[in-house]
Amino acid sequence: MIAMILAAGRGERMRPLTDHTPKPLLEVAGRALIVWHIEKLVAAGITKLVINHAHLGAQIESALGDGRRFGASIRYSPETLALETAGGIANALPLIGEEEIFAVVNGDIWCDYDFQRLHDRAAAMHSAGDAAHLVLVNNPAHHPNGDFILHVNRVVTLPTTHYPLSAALTFSGIGLYHPRMFSEIPRGSASPLAPLLRAQMAQGKVSGEHHAGRWVDVGTPQRLHELDAELRKDAHV
Repeated sequence: MIAMILAAGRGERMRPLTDHTPKPLLEVAGRALIVWHIEKLVAAGITKLVINHAHLGAQIESALGDGRRFGASIRYSPETLALETAGGIANALPLIGEEEIFAVVNGDIWCDYDFQRLHDRAAAMHSAGDAAHLVLVNNPAHHPNGDFILHVNRVVTLPTTHYPLSAALTFSGIGLYHPRMFSEIPRGSASPLAPLLRAQMAQGKVSGEHHAGRWVDVGTPQRLHELDAELRKDAHV
């Protein structure tokens, strides 16, 4: 399986830290956010990685190289301007391939999700003919209303009249996708992911799971600082 790590965002809310450092290279407990992902993916046997970048992308390539020191093979998908999530994925399809299900991880999150689970999830997607599989988490304080409903392993879009909003969960930024979802997006064009997901949800083609473990959207300096302190305490760094 190939995994793509999304690393093209500007990180406006993280300024001034991101004025000179791309957000995925910001460190918690002595390691860059993106390195946490790489190491966890490799530990799960996912060693073929694609990383997109735009803002200060040369720093990302310089820091990570070809991935060999992590036990991975890394290829890069540069963007002159960030193409949003779906646009970035579509732009990288020549590196990902257009036949096999692949994983995508947001570069600016931290999560203790076991990526080993993605192998079985991808096999189930293939058997069911699904277009996507999403990992959902409990709603954080800064996003209390959530994104989607999870019902019998199917992801349902909001708003809905069939399920209470109190059951909504937040999309973690970790997912599996079939390349066909992105085949009609012209390479180099900006495109958001949410409309594509909602279209597939309407057809019942998106599975999901609830990860009840630790997850942080590292979107502000305060959250970065809090995560750093938490991980250092855990590791006695």
